[in-house]
Amino acid sequence: MQAALELIGEDLRQVEEQFRKDLESDVPLIRKVGEYVLASGGKRIRPAMLLLATRLCNYTGPQAIPLASVVEFIHTATLLHDDVVDSACLRRGLASANTLWGNEASVLIGDFLFSKSFSLMVAAGSLDVLRVMSRATTVIAEGEVMQLLGTGDIDLTEERYIEVVRAKTAVLLSAACQCGAILGNAPQDQEKALADFGMELGIAFQLMDDILDYTATQEEFGKSIGHDLEEGKITLPLIHTLRGCTAQERELIAGIVSGDELSFDDFSQVSQLVDRYGGIEYTVAKARQSVDACVSHLAIFPESVCKNALLELADYVVTRNR
Repeated sequence: MQAALELIGEDLRQVEEQFRKDLESDVPLIRKVGEYVLASGGKRIRPAMLLLATRLCNYTGPQAIPLASVVEFIHTATLLHDDVVDSACLRRGLASANTLWGNEASVLIGDFLFSKSFSLMVAAGSLDVLRVMSRATTVIAEGEVMQLLGTGDIDLTEERYIEVVRAKTAVLLSAACQCGAILGNAPQDQEKALADFGMELGIAFQLMDDILDYTATQEEFGKSIGHDLEEGKITLPLIHTLRGCTAQERELIAGIVSGDELSFDDFSQVSQLVDRYGGIEYTVAKARQSVDACVSHLAIFPESVCKNALLELADYVVTRNR
């Protein structure tokens, strides 16, 4: 991400300041939890994408920083809710908010961040931005429900899983890029190209997360390794494995996925099968295909430092912790 950080480093610093400003509330717990989650790490990829998209479309006005903050607010709200749904104990290597303050506080403060995001978007004065971000948040909620319905389903298809990924993860990255184009009054074809770029980057990002759940150390990943499997989430490395394994191995996986607890031995058995049937390599190849699509979507734009930074950001997604 170095090229992107060099280009928009000062803007990202201002986004951090905007976070603190936008967390103002008469309820101290809101600020406390909000600042904890926002300060707990993360690469700020979504704000970075919006900022780079605005620069690519030659926008120099005052709304880029506030809207970049809004995008991270929305993302943070989804994390607070996700950790409650998943009973997660870790987030970015630290205790999750629900572990420290309880599920009730996490859900309600996530609601606050969602509500605050929309009031900030109204203040920005762009109906088109509001339309895009409203649709994105609706699709994210649908994606969460789709994922819930697929829990423990070893017959989940790759196509259906990618549909969940588009809704749950990729749509917000797509919206961030599209809003950058809207601020820059870009032509419709460029706005669509940036939206498509963000969608493909979001898919690649989630697929690499799927891999890290099997391959990274807990310190590298910042979350509990094997948590997806423990929660019954069927991700692409496992989907590919289930397509190639024997009936007996499939039955073994089904039993582990449907179990109440995941032992180290359970996780080890599934990891070995994923490795044996090339689930990691297959998923990396799919992520690389999405990054290649990112390159083609940006072909509509002339060569520039900003375009190269976006492409380097896409490449970073498939090389992090690999």
